[in-house]
Amino acid sequence: MKRAVELDPTKIIAVHLNYPSRVEEYAALMPDVPSYFMKPLSSLARHGDEIVRPRGCRYLNYEGEVALIVGRRAKRLAIDEALDHVAAYSVANDLGLHDFRHADRGSMLRVKGQDGFCPIGPDMVDAADVDPTDLTLRTFVNGEIVQEGNTGELLFSFAYMLADISRLLTLEPGDVLLTGTPANSRPVQPGDVVEVEVDGIGRLSNRIVEAKEEIADVGAMPEDSANARHVALAVPEESA
Repeated sequence: MKRAVELDPTKIIAVHLNYPSRVEEYAALMPDVPSYFMKPLSSLARHGDEIVRPRGCRYLNYEGEVALIVGRRAKRLAIDEALDHVAAYSVANDLGLHDFRHADRGSMLRVKGQDGFCPIGPDMVDAADVDPTDLTLRTFVNGEIVQEGNTGELLFSFAYMLADISRLLTLEPGDVLLTGTPANSRPVQPGDVVEVEVDGIGRLSNRIVEAKEEIADVGAMPEDSANARHVALAVPEESA
């Protein structure tokens, strides 16, 4: 059963590397365990909202993902019971602005946490109607497919991640877990329309626009760094 997304999480948790294609793309070491970061609640956006790229920036990347929505309070879950605590699944775009990769490199606050950088929607699908081990994800830019993956490929299953996180953090109803993106996340430009589709769940669409105001010159400013190019364009950092 589908219902329009009405999200009221206490936290949004996202996993770093979870698709083998993404690991291979960066020639990274295959992780033994998942690592996570958090996006602020103010990063939430809806299907159809415009996503604002700040002026002076060039590396705003899409990351199509499956969003998992917690249904009931969860603490110290066993793997085999973890999915019983999922209420629904939706579609997400875990946008990142890699011009700020040199700042907040650990927390990625300015990279991943800006206003509107977590659109989710347009619907939530009841967990009982979804096979989380076989969801095909595709991302499109201006109608052309740019990413594709299936959750059967994941390094860490949804259940594993819920059990892992809930050992130390209490998950509350409405909390969101972004479950990873496949290879080929790349920068988009103002005017581009980014759509993320998950078979059986829905298709999320957002248009990129440029901010009207300049960024105030306080604190770290956008930088065209080697690390930004490495992450945004998947080129070796030493040659970026």
